[in-house]
Amino acid sequence: MEERKTGEFQVGSDLTPLDIRYQEFRLGLRGYAVAEVREYLARVADAQTALIEENERLRNRIRELEAELSKAREGEAELKRAVVAAERIAREIKAQAEREAELIKRETEAERQAALQELIEQMKRIRTEIEQVRNERDLFISQFRAMLESYLASLERFKR
Repeated sequence: MEERKTGEFQVGSDLTPLDIRYQEFRLGLRGYAVAEVREYLARVADAQTALIEENERLRNRIRELEAELSKAREGEAELKRAVVAAERIAREIKAQAEREAELIKRETEAERQAALQELIEQMKRIRTEIEQVRNERDLFISQFRAMLESYLASLERFKR
């Protein structure tokens, strides 16, 4: 703000309500009505006091709002960090779950293959046993037939 000198007093940034209220003026030839000047200066001082108080109140409010804004920014930064961490953890959990699913799939496939191989081996054993039983049956039938034929031949000889 630019300062101007008028008489002995300065109008500028360091002018206080007390400066206004108690400013003394030189009297000239015709002079001023001192009571009117004093009354006017009192009103100006009161107005400036109100402005200074309002200005100080606004400065305090600005400080409060700046503090709130700072806290909000810190909270926002923490929230962003938390979101980034949560996304990273989610990706890691998903990747781990996919690895575990793949491992379970491979283990299940291996177990299936092992079970299938066991069934194939069991079927081979059963086929072998069936073949062996058939062979034993055929052997029994041929031995039984031979025995019956032998008995029949004996009966025929006995009958004659």
